[in-house]
Amino acid sequence: MKLLVCIIDDFYADDVEKDLRKQGYRMTELSSSGGFLRKGSTTFLFGVHESDLEQLQAALKNACLNVESKRQRKDKKTHRYTSFLVPAANATPLFVQT
Repeated sequence: MKLLVCIIDDFYADDVEKDLRKQGYRMTELSSSGGFLRKGSTTFLFGVHESDLEQLQAALKNACLNVESKRQRKDKKTHRYTSFLVPAANATPLFVQT
């Protein structure tokens, strides 16, 4: 199991989230401001099996390209998103009973 941390430009964030949810991907969105890539970014967390990683990365790229085909960017940035892959082999789910 891997954790993909994806910091995506806000230009793409809403459409990418909708597109990936339609494809059955589950993600957690983290609200933040400032920091790593400054304002205008949204962070998504994806839990993914290593065998599904290439498919998720392709889905992210295609979702961004779909956004660009619908509407033009006003500024030309060099990145759509930045992602980090973190091993989560020893992660233990925590269940809280109420």
